[in-house]
Amino acid sequence: MKNPTAEWEKVGDKFYRKIQLYTDVFDKDLELENYIVTGCSYGGAIALHRDESKLHSFRGSQTSKFSIDLYSCAGKLLKRINWDKGFIKGLGWSEDEELIVVTQDGIVRRYYDLQGDFTQFSLGNGAEEYGVESCKFYGTGFVALLSNNHLVSVPRYNEPRPVRLAGAPDGDVHSWTLIPPTCTLSRSVEILLSIGQTIYVVDAIEAEDRQLDTGPFTHLSVSPNGKFVAMYTGEGKAFVISSDFQSRHSEYNSRSKIQPKDLEWCGNDAIAIAWEDEVHIVGPRNAAAQYIYDGRVHLISDLDGIRLITNEVCDFLQKVPEVTDEVFRFGTSSASSILLDAVEQLEAQSPKADDNIQLIRPNLVEAVDTCVKAAGLEFSIQWQKELLKAASFGKSVLDIYNSDDFVDMCETLRVLNAVRYYEIGLPLSYEQYQRLTPEKLIRRLINRREYLLALHISSYMRLPTDRIYVHWASQKVRLGTEDEDTICALIVQKLSGKRGISFEEIARAAYDEGRGRLATDLLNHEPRAGKQVPLLLDMEEDEIALDKAIESGDGDLINFVLMHLKKKLQLAAFFRVLNSRPIATALIEAAAKTDDHELLKDLYYQDDRRLDGATIFIREALNQPDSRAAMDKLNLASKLLLDSKDSLFEVKALHEASVLMRLQEAYQEQLAETFVGLSVNETLFKLIRLGYSSRVKKLQSEFKIPDKTFWWIRLRALVVKRDWEVLSDLSSTRKSPIGWTPFYNAILAAGNLKLAAVFIPKCTGLKSPELVMMWEKCGMRVKAAEEAAKGRDGETVERLGMEAVEAGAGSGEVREIERVLAAMRR
Repeated sequence: MKNPTAEWEKVGDKFYRKIQLYTDVFDKDLELENYIVTGCSYGGAIALHRDESKLHSFRGSQTSKFSIDLYSCAGKLLKRINWDKGFIKGLGWSEDEELIVVTQDGIVRRYYDLQGDFTQFSLGNGAEEYGVESCKFYGTGFVALLSNNHLVSVPRYNEPRPVRLAGAPDGDVHSWTLIPPTCTLSRSVEILLSIGQTIYVVDAIEAEDRQLDTGPFTHLSVSPNGKFVAMYTGEGKAFVISSDFQSRHSEYNSRSKIQPKDLEWCGNDAIAIAWEDEVHIVGPRNAAAQYIYDGRVHLISDLDGIRLITNEVCDFLQKVPEVTDEVFRFGTSSASSILLDAVEQLEAQSPKADDNIQLIRPNLVEAVDTCVKAAGLEFSIQWQKELLKAASFGKSVLDIYNSDDFVDMCETLRVLNAVRYYEIGLPLSYEQYQRLTPEKLIRRLINRREYLLALHISSYMRLPTDRIYVHWASQKVRLGTEDEDTICALIVQKLSGKRGISFEEIARAAYDEGRGRLATDLLNHEPRAGKQVPLLLDMEEDEIALDKAIESGDGDLINFVLMHLKKKLQLAAFFRVLNSRPIATALIEAAAKTDDHELLKDLYYQDDRRLDGATIFIREALNQPDSRAAMDKLNLASKLLLDSKDSLFEVKALHEASVLMRLQEAYQEQLAETFVGLSVNETLFKLIRLGYSSRVKKLQSEFKIPDKTFWWIRLRALVVKRDWEVLSDLSSTRKSPIGWTPFYNAILAAGNLKLAAVFIPKCTGLKSPELVMMWEKCGMRVKAAEEAAKGRDGETVERLGMEAVEAGAGSGEVREIERVLAAMRR
């Protein structure tokens, strides 16, 4: 087994290792030096686009067609995107492995998967007029440099809102780069521009000159953590300074008169300078190492290292991690190194294995932990096994050891080794995997259509699998060659019983592909009506959408469909849809009662509901400020009911209401009093109170007001008016339709005791105690005593006498009561 330190190179006091990930990456006929190569972070895909500024060997008409080719790091072609949309000035990746393409006229395409699907937007801000010169990308956005030195920033790909940054100085931009928002104090992107001898830092507010005099700089690059800036001059010197430009950390003279092709960071501790076939790794204190290749080398910087891409190989160059250095470095006597040696002695059945364990027993826990961590940082499966074997041996000797980290590392390495396999081509390091997260790794596998591996990893890592199944089914409906019934049956069979499956998303994919019937069939298997209905509406299956909403019993969903149909359909067609659906009709009616009376009228007219329609006009009449407008509404209501035999009473009532309103309008004009809005009884009451007897008779005759009603209204009006004379005249009337007791009560309540007493003798049919009480209320104790004597109620007579004495009544009243009492006792 090859010694892991064989590929280590010392750079200063640190070691760097070059790990060969894949060989025979690209076809030898592919002239990689003539291509723009850009790679996604976390071992992601690589995009190749032919550099239009270079000449190419002619190999037939096929090579004359421009395309963007997407490859895995192992050289597997993932997708070829034909390109005929103009000159590409920016080619980059988002952190979610979305390809971003920017054209010279400011058109931006975001390919959100690896299958050619995209969204598009325009930069604006003068990009079309002045043209885009170049672009720089970071995890969630990018910045475009225009030919007039203006900078346009797009902070987020998912919500693209291009904004112009502060104006940059005039002059040639020799090179530029950016510091991502996550690495700045302001949390907004900052741009570094090499103009003249100095560098300008541009943000959304200002452009600040950093007062350098060592430029111009042909290359600029910012470290992944945003703390350092690497600069390369035309004289072949490389500088590393802090990103706040306060301190210089190193200076390296390449002694090369040829300008390098790339300058990128290798982690946060070294920079990689690449010429055609030569790469220099420059660390702190000007230490450097060189790597020579057979062909053009492209650099793809990553979180903890850098990928080196040629036609033949894909290498990963990184600083040797501390735990790896502790385990493997020649001459080390660390506990972890001794533990690894103990395993080798154990396999050789040497007693020295136990001696090694005893030697490191005080540090055995630390040694086990180090071996576990070192195993995670290894790309070699053989060395992973050896390190885990050493950790397993060490923890078996310990009495107590928490094996959670060991188990987690074993699981992680199984996942990493699976995705690093050349057919998958995702060479994730352990640190990259921790930063990426398993969920995003699954998403990358889904975009590559590696569904089986995604399912295995999801099950192994106990992650949900619904997104995998949905994506597989969506691709099946797009690309499947079988007939629609077969595809639907296959998808339902595969997805039946799976939790969290959204058939709506699959159906939408089918609809977007032009397979409307298949989309409808798939939607029938979606249990959530809220997911079914919007797509059915998009598919113009309006009635099916309404039926599904009604079946769900969700009133909000039904109303949503109804409002959509109301906007879309003619009124007659809309009502035809409602005719056979009483629930929908009821909801529309309820909503229209508060919001849309015109729609309600049309609905009642369509359903021949004359009485309900007339009710609306009546309500509107009641709300009219003008009596003539109110009468017009009442006439409309009456017309609706004329042809209905069941509405004779209502027609008559409406006629009377119109007559009343005409009379009230006339009274209002003639008498300068307000009558409009009063009922018949209230109008009659007011006329009596005002003393217009002739109009009172006419109103009573016009509306055939019954005598009892009339007498009640007249009594109340006369009492309110305090017209005691008329009331006294009424007492001489022989008969009252309402009796005389109401007169007594009303007049007594008004305070006229004397007149109220006049009506007591006319109150027939009352018992003696009631009459006694009535006389008492009028203050006539003698009359009350006489009435009590008629009922042979001596106690009441005596009580009345005592009350008279106590009240200080006159001697005549007392004597009269005593006389009544004496007469009753004889």
